[in-house]
Amino acid sequence: MEQQTEKNDIAVPLIVFNVALVGLIVSLGFLIYGVDTTKKHITQQQIVSSSVVFQTPPIQAQSFVIFDLKTGKVIAEKDSTVARPLASITKVMSALVARKMLPKDSQVVMRKEFLVEEGDSGLRDGEVFKLSDLLDFSLIVSSNDGARSIASVAGAFKLKTKDYTLGRTEFIKQMNAEAQELGLTTLFFTNETGLDNPTGTTGGYGSPQEVAKLFGYILKEYPDLLEATHIEREVVRSDRYSHEIVNTNDSLSDIPNVIASKTGFTNMAGGNLAVVFDAGFGKPVAIVVLGSTTEGRFKDVVALASSTLRYLAQ
Repeated sequence: MEQQTEKNDIAVPLIVFNVALVGLIVSLGFLIYGVDTTKKHITQQQIVSSSVVFQTPPIQAQSFVIFDLKTGKVIAEKDSTVARPLASITKVMSALVARKMLPKDSQVVMRKEFLVEEGDSGLRDGEVFKLSDLLDFSLIVSSNDGARSIASVAGAFKLKTKDYTLGRTEFIKQMNAEAQELGLTTLFFTNETGLDNPTGTTGGYGSPQEVAKLFGYILKEYPDLLEATHIEREVVRSDRYSHEIVNTNDSLSDIPNVIASKTGFTNMAGGNLAVVFDAGFGKPVAIVVLGSTTEGRFKDVVALASSTLRYLAQ
């Protein structure tokens, strides 16, 4: 009996010890499993976060780019390096070249020979404009007569001649020289307005990406040059008349924080639109659509701007 009791006395602590040991092992297992599960969860979240994809909405444009002007990176694009007809987006380069060729306070006199371009924007023979005012007018309403006047006078001023036809030719030459100097090699111009030529060519060509870069350069170096292009309505005065004008960009009120914009439309180009807007915290983003339709260009840019804001918010 004494030997049996001794065995029982030894067995009970052993059982307790073994149970405790098993419990410890199980607890450690759960602990390890819990840490591993957490790690797996974090890794999955990181994968999800790093794989956010820009959701391109249905658009009508044949090509487009969404370009971060601050970082110089493309957010989204379709055939954005392919040159297409620019139509009146050409006038953005015309404005830049005019600013470089003429003093800002220069005066431009309207002449009958300048007022022969397609479209009547209300300019009159003999009116005198400050260059800065005529640039605003020409960009906001996309005035072909205004662009023709500026090009003819600026080119003649550079050549020190009164031959305005020769001056206009010189101005277009300087537009192409400026594109090359800026490294925008897809940009090429045959006139200052962007209108289609009777020869079957159009006034300006370029890729969406390089149009965006042109806007970026102007906003950095000449920030006031495109300042008026985000205004829906404006009054521009010459020495004789006041011109009440409406922006050709119908989508201005549908895009937040627009900084600059320019429309374009010809039969060869289709509907074009370039817009720069602040996407938040000083983040200027350029959207350029080429080869859309008259109304489609506005819908395209509004949809792309909305998608950009959603993408950047993720």
